[in-house]
Amino acid sequence: MELKEKKVLVFGAGISGIGAAGLLLSAGADVVLYEGNAEKKEEDIRAALPCGAEIRIVIGELPEELMGQLDLTILSPGVPTDLPIVNKMREQGIRIWGEVELAWECGKGDVLAITGTNGKTTTTSLLGEIMKAWKEEVYVVGNIGNPYTEAAPKMTEKAVTVAEISSFQLETIETFAPKVSAILNITPDHLNRHHTMEEYIRVKELITKNQGGDDTCVLNYEDDILREFGKTLHTKVIYFSSLHTLEQGIYLDGEDIVFCDGSKKTVLCSVKELNLPGRHNHENVMAAAAMAMAYGVPLEVIRQVVKSFKAVEHRIEFVMEKNGVVYYNDSKGTNPDAAIKGIQAMDRPTLLIGGGYDKNSSYEEWIESFDGKVKYLVLIGQTKEKIAETARKCGFHSIIMAETLEEAVQICVDKSESGDAVLLSPACASWGMFPNYEVRGKRFKELVNQLA
Repeated sequence: MELKEKKVLVFGAGISGIGAAGLLLSAGADVVLYEGNAEKKEEDIRAALPCGAEIRIVIGELPEELMGQLDLTILSPGVPTDLPIVNKMREQGIRIWGEVELAWECGKGDVLAITGTNGKTTTTSLLGEIMKAWKEEVYVVGNIGNPYTEAAPKMTEKAVTVAEISSFQLETIETFAPKVSAILNITPDHLNRHHTMEEYIRVKELITKNQGGDDTCVLNYEDDILREFGKTLHTKVIYFSSLHTLEQGIYLDGEDIVFCDGSKKTVLCSVKELNLPGRHNHENVMAAAAMAMAYGVPLEVIRQVVKSFKAVEHRIEFVMEKNGVVYYNDSKGTNPDAAIKGIQAMDRPTLLIGGGYDKNSSYEEWIESFDGKVKYLVLIGQTKEKIAETARKCGFHSIIMAETLEEAVQICVDKSESGDAVLLSPACASWGMFPNYEVRGKRFKELVNQLA
């Protein structure tokens, strides 16, 4: 779509919206930045825009006459696609994109895109490091915190973009077509947004929507949904597995990560050589390696990077050891399945801090995954009563309530003994107590480091 002189509404004035507005300006569009929160101030929004940007800012209610002038609307990921105002735009024939579709239209080069419920950030970061070790022009973007729209104007035809893509971003793609895609896993999450599991699955699978026969999709063989989905694809498919030996694909054989092309087996590395603990992280390594191999990266380059790669901040991140107690920050465990991975990575008695914003999740499997490891469950946030009730129904009663993260950390300090672990792995979003999981994780690390 030619964007020059088109009237484009950017819906949402957060980081994503600001990035989209800047990209549209550079493409010559007539941009209106809309923020539905009437409490936001225009001067604060304008201060975040590129210096001298001539953009109309609308706050509060969207004028009816403006809607009739629009050629295109760019939805920020946090804006639900089924809002009445968005449905009204569709009825009026206004095209609706998200930031990913906009960046794809304006960017150049090849894209390697990763989605899934859990593991996206680690896999994206690792694949980004692999690509940087092999190519000169690499961008690591998307839901990882670097807006795709900010990188797009810089790209040349030689660019390789590694993109972490959320379900919110996939809802609004039209032509987005990664050269290599991956769906790491699908477990219940964001059902307050997608409403049903069927819809959440459908949206995740959209990452392959525009891929062709020469493109590749990497899928988790241990995920029943994805194993079956792979049979329906017309792209090349590479499976990875942590529990099965594959005739073709990449899998865990004892302590070795092995790639088999159908006849020849090649050992990538031993898991003992990795700095990433836990089976879920071994799956992330396999996914990143499979994507890199599909793109043609030499095996030796992949091998060197995966051996040196360190854990991503806020994902089972070692913080400190004090008086024989180790502290881990897993603030990125924002849903029960991610938090299960956090518990599984612990190899000692654990005091677990959980709770936060309610995304309509179910917590039974998380509680059952404690498997005798959890000495105390310290709960905070909106969900603490709901989680406590679930825990008691599952037969777990070592529960302590706290009003703040500060109080929760102090409880863990008082209750822990040498040889224990303290793990922040909330199984919930941070909203209501913190702006995002990064701020929550940083605050946890501040509190722990003060113990020293």
